[in-house]
Amino acid sequence: MAWARRDPSRAPVGDESSDMAGVRLRRVNRWLAEDMRQDLADLYMASCETEPEEEYRSRGREEFVSRLAADIRRPGFAMVIAETDGLVGCAFGFPVRSDGTWWHGFDGALPRSIEQLTEADGVFAVTNVLVRPHPQDDDLARRLQERLLAGHQASLGTTLVDPADHLALNAFRSWGWQDIGEIWRPGRPTMFRVLVLPLGERTVERLEGLGHHAWTRWRG
Repeated sequence: MAWARRDPSRAPVGDESSDMAGVRLRRVNRWLAEDMRQDLADLYMASCETEPEEEYRSRGREEFVSRLAADIRRPGFAMVIAETDGLVGCAFGFPVRSDGTWWHGFDGALPRSIEQLTEADGVFAVTNVLVRPHPQDDDLARRLQERLLAGHQASLGTTLVDPADHLALNAFRSWGWQDIGEIWRPGRPTMFRVLVLPLGERTVERLEGLGHHAWTRWRG
């Protein structure tokens, strides 16, 4: 998962007519998302925290398009985009399978309460939140992930964040996401922080005091 964004000090300033308060959010289906792949790749590159060297830009863009294509093919894929006079943000993801494969590579054992929610098809994974640099991009990112999760019957949201991305980690935590540990993904050079967001009072109660729950491991 990447919430790709720049340091706010590098965000462009000046044109107040592009105020994020006037942004429009709308859902798009998998076919429209497929048609928008190159626009979404442009958004990804524009929202990167640092400006990569040219030789890495092409590789990074191709890797993003490949990950996006894989997500689009997943059952239940969903996307919300943000627009003004053009594309300024998006969030997308998919329901976590009840067999628990999403959690493979988790460092240690998974809390029993989260295992149960997964088995009940109650978890939705937010795999990307992308926002063009803007003084209000934190607020737009929050609105995007809220709208994405609101369109599903999930009891729990989950996402993965690069531990070096302190801006994203701090933002998610300020929105109520809880850090439950680390996970390893094949082919990726780093462990990711695993964050979860309880959706609804009953889920909040189930996840209170995660350290006191029975801990179990996924088989396989």
